[in-house]
Amino acid sequence: MPDKKITKDDIIGTVMEEHPVTAEVFQKHFKTAGCFTCPGAGREDIAFGVMMHNARLDKLLADLNEAIEKEKDGEKQN
Repeated sequence: MPDKKITKDDIIGTVMEEHPVTAEVFQKHFKTAGCFTCPGAGREDIAFGVMMHNARLDKLLADLNEAIEKEKDGEKQN
């Protein structure tokens, strides 16, 4: 069974909780560290965050999924 990919429907806070490496990616694309303290992060999906921060959805999703793949590869090597 293939690994689950992050999609526009995933909740920002859940993604960061399950994959801490994605915090840097959100910060880069949203140009703020506010996701860490924003009360909406626990219920807002990535598509909403992209709209609010005027980011590119395709690039953000690609970078998020690349980050979790690298995370998984690192875990396999340990």
